[in-house]
Amino acid sequence: MPATIVAAAALLLVFLAPPAAEAHPDGPGGEPGCDPIDPAACLLPFPNDWYTQADRHTETGRRVAFSAAMMPHGATPDAWNRNDGFSPGSTLTTRVPGVDLGRSGAAPVTDVGASLARDAPIVVLDTDTGERWPYWAELDANAVDPTRQALLVHPARNFVPGHHYVVGLRNLRGVDGRLLATPEAFAKVAGRTLPRRDPLAARQARLRPVLDRLDRAGVERRDLYLAWDFTVASEHNLTAGMLRMRDDAFGRLGDQAPQFTVTGVKNTTPQEDSRIAREVTGTVTVPSYLDRPGGPTGSTLNLGRDGLPRQLPGNTQQAQFRCEIPRSAFDTPSQASLYGHGLLGSNNEVGGGNVKAMAAEHGITFCATKWIGMADEDLPTVARALADLGSFGAVPDRTRQGFLNALFLGREMIHERGFSADPAFRTDAGRPLIDTSKGLVFDGNSQGGILGGSLVAVSRDIKRGVLGVTGMNYGVLLNRSSDFGPYGRILDATYPDRLDQQVVLSLFQMLWDRGETNGYASGLGRGSLPGTPRHDVLMQIAFGDHQVSTVTAEVEARTIGARIHEPAIAPGRNPDRDPYWGIRPLPHGPYRGSALVVWDSGSPAPPVTNTPPIGPEYGRDPHSDPRNSPVARQQKAIFLATGRVVDVCGGAPCTAPAG
Repeated sequence: MPATIVAAAALLLVFLAPPAAEAHPDGPGGEPGCDPIDPAACLLPFPNDWYTQADRHTETGRRVAFSAAMMPHGATPDAWNRNDGFSPGSTLTTRVPGVDLGRSGAAPVTDVGASLARDAPIVVLDTDTGERWPYWAELDANAVDPTRQALLVHPARNFVPGHHYVVGLRNLRGVDGRLLATPEAFAKVAGRTLPRRDPLAARQARLRPVLDRLDRAGVERRDLYLAWDFTVASEHNLTAGMLRMRDDAFGRLGDQAPQFTVTGVKNTTPQEDSRIAREVTGTVTVPSYLDRPGGPTGSTLNLGRDGLPRQLPGNTQQAQFRCEIPRSAFDTPSQASLYGHGLLGSNNEVGGGNVKAMAAEHGITFCATKWIGMADEDLPTVARALADLGSFGAVPDRTRQGFLNALFLGREMIHERGFSADPAFRTDAGRPLIDTSKGLVFDGNSQGGILGGSLVAVSRDIKRGVLGVTGMNYGVLLNRSSDFGPYGRILDATYPDRLDQQVVLSLFQMLWDRGETNGYASGLGRGSLPGTPRHDVLMQIAFGDHQVSTVTAEVEARTIGARIHEPAIAPGRNPDRDPYWGIRPLPHGPYRGSALVVWDSGSPAPPVTNTPPIGPEYGRDPHSDPRNSPVARQQKAIFLATGRVVDVCGGAPCTAPAG
């Protein structure tokens, strides 16, 4: 992470973090509406249909129904209550005092396949299909108080949008190997029929279908420690806002090119830059769906009565862009590609050495605009959101406007009356420097890969995308990232109780789904979103990555049906019992479709806990190595140009020299 971001975040910690709240020692104090089967904190277990209500107007038939009393620090729940279910990447969270997951036989991150064993102590069942769901389970390694340590169950493949799931914890054991006693409230609810006036009668009525479904799946009530159910938000609920913005904006645009202004043209000699001949900067005018003129940081989407974004009359964004045109384009017109920058960065990252090398080696003009919502100018908003849960919606809202900005920039690159009509994108003889007939592709790294999956999924112009050192689901990523340190300190000051903090991360994710790939994965690989063509992506990840946990990339690959290059990694390098479980290998020969390729620079394997790889035992960070490898860039270029995934590693594991 750039030092300026670290310093700024540390400064914001002083000004933004409120006084530390007192941790509740045993429970939520009986707040109305909390689920009595898990008194450790309100909203537990999470996610949980106890916190939804029936709604015949939604695709799932349910709607989230949080109250301010349930929310951490009393945050206004309106943004969450627009959801018709929970995140498809939801971490199942509860507290099981004294549990020993190893003695219980729960599947760890190193053995996902064990989660589907007939006698697995944690059972997650898709009631729409009857399918057992794969996962890994862990205790929150960041907890300092063992009595406030969360049990975290992560889906190894995202839950299906719109589906309903039941969860059963059974035969859990403590460090002494003895079975843990069932919590008193759950034992009553799961037992004999209670009188109507009993405080637990309503919970019993809601839980009975869950227990019946588990019974039919072979999970006996007498063995249960805890059980509950939840509904996953529908694809429509997750994506309709972004699709409305896209369809409305491009519908008004019609067959015209967006308006743009060139503000700078910098030509270089071969002696000054052997790779890039011209740098062009400017702005593209984009309809803004944010609630303030110009949509500055902290803005949220302007929503109509239907809950979908609407443009305020005349409100526009001036999206900055920067383009890098390779020398080869002056001989042969280049391929058009958008570039996605890294964490809280800017469009100027398109001028990085690895991007210039990719452009020069493979005849690609790269253009970038800021990922507003997650750009350098948004640092104060992001930091404030960590200290004020209720303000978090501004992050994914503005990010969606950032997606639209990138879509307009992309259309500009391939429209015959767009960039190609301007002298800045032509030779002195008047020939276009971009071959618009080749269409548009995408290449992004780190945050550019995490957000880039969303952009590709909603684009009508992008044919294919490369997601470099990528993953999805910030709610899982943050604890595992070396970048999270200064931001984590803000979260620690605001929510010092680690059990509460895990709930907060899950609440963040429910909104973040609208601004990162976790909410759009159903539109990649084997699926597509309404009114959108199918897209394929090439995921290149760095083994032992310190910044973006590769376990989240594996979840993404399983979710979108990507295949993996094998041998993925040298024997003994990966600590998993069955490395890359559930990801089918690439067939022999070139393959057309989405794929995952692991690049190994020799760094040690990451922790098997939800902690970042910080310390000498984890060696150097290989995060930048794949993009700096000419061989990896060759693989990217072939995929972007042809859609074919080719083996550039000679039938061996792919290795990238340490940068």
